[in-house]
Amino acid sequence: MKRFLTIALLIAGTTCFASEDLSKQATAFYSDNNYQKTMDLILQIDEKERSAQDWLILGNVLEDKGEKDNAIFMYQKAISENPKYYKAYYNLANYYAQNNQLNMAVQNYKKAASLNKENPYILYNLACTYIKLGEIKKAKTNLNKAIMLNSNIPEFHYNLAYVYKQLNKPKLAQTYLDNFNKLTNGGI
Repeated sequence: MKRFLTIALLIAGTTCFASEDLSKQATAFYSDNNYQKTMDLILQIDEKERSAQDWLILGNVLEDKGEKDNAIFMYQKAISENPKYYKAYYNLANYYAQNNQLNMAVQNYKKAASLNKENPYILYNLACTYIKLGEIKKAKTNLNKAIMLNSNIPEFHYNLAYVYKQLNKPKLAQTYLDNFNKLTNGGI
């Protein structure tokens, strides 16, 4: 019995390492935009062994192929695998924003932002969604937070200039437009 248990543990360990290797290889192929090889490798991993990142990558590949419903399913599988995996919420939010499901986008951007407080692009995209919803003050708050995290991204300043213009604050709007121009023209 002891020998059987040892052999069973070795086989289970080998499966785990094989899944990790396939996952690493798939990630490398994904980075090289070789989507077919990426899919082939991830699909070799047993569903129970797939990581949240594996599900996310499958979602990304399917979304790029135009299989939107399947992509959403994969992002949701990533979340069920790891409810703290912010990238899945972020990708879902991007999908919803692109398809004018703005309230769903806001909900998912907020969740992603709560899980990763250091990513300014989450806050930026949340702000852009608020702009589309006409919630300008919420957009302002999130753009200011994004700029606090990274003040070197021109689009953050440009959109904040737009927001301040909408709030009828022309001096602040001009300040951020000047920042945008400095960042895009190399400080000239």
